Amino acid sequence: MSSVPVAVVTGSNKGIGLAIVQALCKQFPGDVYLTARDPGRGQEAVAKLQGEGLHALFHQLDIDDLQSIRALRDFLKEKYGGLNVLVNNAGIAFKVHDTTPFAVQAEVTLKTNFFGTRNVCTELLPLVKPYGKVVNVSSMVSCSALRSCSQELQEKFRSDTITEDELVELMTKFVEDTKKGVHNKEGWPNTAYGVSKIGVTVLSRIQARMLNEKRKSDHILLNACCPGWVRTDMAGPKATKSPEEGAETPVYLALLPSDADGPHGQFVSDKTVRTW
Repeated sequence: MSSVPVAVVTGSNKGIGLAIVQALCKQFPGDVYLTARDPGRGQEAVAKLQGEGLHALFHQLDIDDLQSIRALRDFLKEKYGGLNVLVNNAGIAFKVHDTTPFAVQAEVTLKTNFFGTRNVCTELLPLVKPYGKVVNVSSMVSCSALRSCSQELQEKFRSDTITEDELVELMTKFVEDTKKGVHNKEGWPNTAYGVSKIGVTVLSRIQARMLNEKRKSDHILLNACCPGWVRTDMAGPKATKSPEEGAETPVYLALLPSDADGPHGQFVSDKTVRTW
């Protein structure tokens, strides 16, 4: 078993994910795994980094597929006895003018962005070694979507005692409400992406609380962050930040020094803790 530290970035064959891998290859003292659903695209990205003199490794990962997540889990366990840095970056977004019915957009978006991310956490968080770092890439859209929720939903999502089961129930209810065409009446905003990222931010708060309760002495720091509006396939060419600039906050959180006691359980953008 290797004693080399190991970092994994989900959804990292392009965009912000690739920029995070690039930065970690330069700064992280260990093995960095680039992951992608499509092995061809993943290997291509690794080769591109090699051309820049950077050494990344590849492992297939489709966060919509539990078997794929578990294969990565078993590999990390066997080869490294765990994991030091996990960046949950994989996510999808429909374009603004996409004509796909809203209920379908809601189901597809939450399946990946919330439920897929949650499955990765369920399988990989137990592997995170003492002084490890976990970064869940959320979005500022989670804040604006939260403000567009009913008062009752806002209180639930801001609660310091909400459980993971309760959060899952709420995310499931959103999808069901869109299918019934009652999501507005039930206090939800008109953004599937925004609601999926509310889920990621609140999940991060819950996970940090659980780490405090169960593994306090391991000093693991877990946060959600917003990379900003970044020029990627997802956000389009008009966005204000380059992928490298978008990677800055996630990388900052992934590389917090081992003696840092925070941020933890926070929502961070531009390396600054924001009020949720």
